[in-house]
Amino acid sequence: MTEKFFTDNLLRGKVALVTGGGTGITGGVARALADAGARVALVSRKLEHLEPAAERIRHAGGDALPFAADVRAYEDVERAVAATVAHFGALDIVVNGAAGNFLCAAEELSPNGFGTVVDIDLKGTFNVCRAAFTELKKRGGSILNVSATLQLLGTPMQAHASAAKAGVDSLTRTLAVEWGRYGIRTNAVSPGPIEDTEGMKRLLPAPLKDRLRARIPLGRFGRVADVAHAAVFLCSDAAAFVNGAVLVVDGGHWLNANRIVSAEG
Repeated sequence: MTEKFFTDNLLRGKVALVTGGGTGITGGVARALADAGARVALVSRKLEHLEPAAERIRHAGGDALPFAADVRAYEDVERAVAATVAHFGALDIVVNGAAGNFLCAAEELSPNGFGTVVDIDLKGTFNVCRAAFTELKKRGGSILNVSATLQLLGTPMQAHASAAKAGVDSLTRTLAVEWGRYGIRTNAVSPGPIEDTEGMKRLLPAPLKDRLRARIPLGRFGRVADVAHAAVFLCSDAAAFVNGAVLVVDGGHWLNANRIVSAEG
């Protein structure tokens, strides 16, 4: 028997809930899921970030539901999951992309600042996974956690985000083991330096950009589309036997990050 290769409409008939899906990398992931055929619920704290993103998906022929919720509040997340199921009739895919970050040296970082990032990135990820569990196991679902590469090295000014994302990676692997028996796959995607994002503009001073680019073996910064394509793969049946993977999408940067760059670059 010849197996059919997956091409278009990888996610036709699927319903996805995407946190942080209004802007940035996760906004691109939400659009890519919709382009692949999924109906998408977009979740963020503020509806004003979600309405334009939902309209963009609808304008392209997709179906999107914006819903305001704070991932730090479990009751909010439960309501978001319930609203998604009530509107679309099911839930098959969860993408955890809600995140917070800022530059701060560890000696100047307040406990509140550290805790806020951990609450959004790590606790928020758990809250959404836990709230979606009952629905995901009904048909066998997919969880995709948006991680980072900060935690793979000792990244200055990022103690809070690095600790949170290390926890996300660990949670990803644990849920893959515990929930695999329910047909739920849990994976993560770890974007490296992605140029067309607000975070890149805000967190990377211009003088450092050329030095950073010189450490990327592929010779360029990533694009939101690079991460979005990887996300669609991991959420689709094309990755049906992929579980517990943390897929780094960074052009090889973290493997090369400690290389000494010559004066010529």
